[in-house]
Amino acid sequence: MPVIEALVVDYGGVLTNSLADTMGAWFAADGVDGDAFGKAMRALLGPQGERDAADNPVHALERGEIEIPHFEERLAQHLVSTTGEPVRAEGLLARMFAGFQRAEDMVGVVRRVRGSGLKTALLSNSWGLNYPREGWEELFDVTVISGEVGLRKPEPEIYELCARQLGVAPGACVFVDDLVPNVKGAVAVGMVGILHRTYAETVAELEALLEISLTA
Repeated sequence: MPVIEALVVDYGGVLTNSLADTMGAWFAADGVDGDAFGKAMRALLGPQGERDAADNPVHALERGEIEIPHFEERLAQHLVSTTGEPVRAEGLLARMFAGFQRAEDMVGVVRRVRGSGLKTALLSNSWGLNYPREGWEELFDVTVISGEVGLRKPEPEIYELCARQLGVAPGACVFVDDLVPNVKGAVAVGMVGILHRTYAETVAELEALLEISLTA
């Protein structure tokens, strides 16, 4: 196995609380029917999520190919509220992700990895997020946001771009994400993939792979 020179991490669900918690908070706050949201995502993604941008506004949003208000309008049309009232499109994405909370334990892991001498990167699919970037210069050597580079996970090109910007081969990177397709995409280009479920599990895997202590 190649020597690992860089840690690449996802944002939402890895450096924040889980997506399930965030979505649950939004469902409750906005009165959105969770089952209807699931059906909306399946409808917008199309069969197996492989439609082109014209038919797949989720992928288009992640690549920065569709304006946020237009996506919000399309998504709101598919949603059902628990009260029967229409779901307000304006500001929909901001409300959806308002429940994101910084996962200080995982942020500390990234900080300790970088402090050990390895390179670090953030690789995130953006849904028009206004990322809280304060302190990122202390955490990451490289940040790759899908909507800013016109690529999205799990497309191989975005992992390769991240590795190039880090100045290392994909095989010298370990990638941490909470979504299986994104981890598989990283592994397909040669990265070592870790599926993030809990802090304890991810730290244990990273410590075994990097042979350094990452606990506070």
